[in-house]
Amino acid sequence: MRRLLLCSLPFALGGCSLMPSHDPSQAWVDLSSKLEKDNLQALRVDAKPLEDDRFFQVSPGKHELQMRFQFAVDPSNIGPQSEAMPRTCLMTLDYAEFSAGERYRLEAGSYGFRPWVQLYDERGQRVAKAKEGRCGEV
Repeated sequence: MRRLLLCSLPFALGGCSLMPSHDPSQAWVDLSSKLEKDNLQALRVDAKPLEDDRFFQVSPGKHELQMRFQFAVDPSNIGPQSEAMPRTCLMTLDYAEFSAGERYRLEAGSYGFRPWVQLYDERGQRVAKAKEGRCGEV
C-alpha cells in the first residue's frame, strides 16, 4: 500500500503544474459560487472564447466578461408541490479598472429565479456587478 502511495505522489504533484503561472503584467480572475451545487463558468472575454472556464487572465484596463451560471431554483420559490428547477443564465460584466498583478474573484449566487454575479478585488471589496442576460431551464 505504501508503495502505491509513493508511486502516485509524482502524479498528484504534477496536477499542480496544470495551472498556469500568474503573469504579473496581467490581472488574474478566479470563479466561485456560493453553493457547491451551483456552477459558474467563464465563456468569453471581449467576445473571445476562453480555453479554461475556471479562471483566466486579462490585460490591465477595460474588459467585458461573459459567464454561464447554472443553479437550482429552490422549491420554496416555485410552489408547495414543486421540485427544484434547474436554471441557466448568461451573465455579462463590464469592468474598466483591471490592474496588472492583482487577483480578482467572480462570485455567483441566486435569489429565487434571479441570478447574481459580482466581481471582488484582492481586498474583498465588490468592484462590479454583472448584468443578467438570457435565462432558461437546462
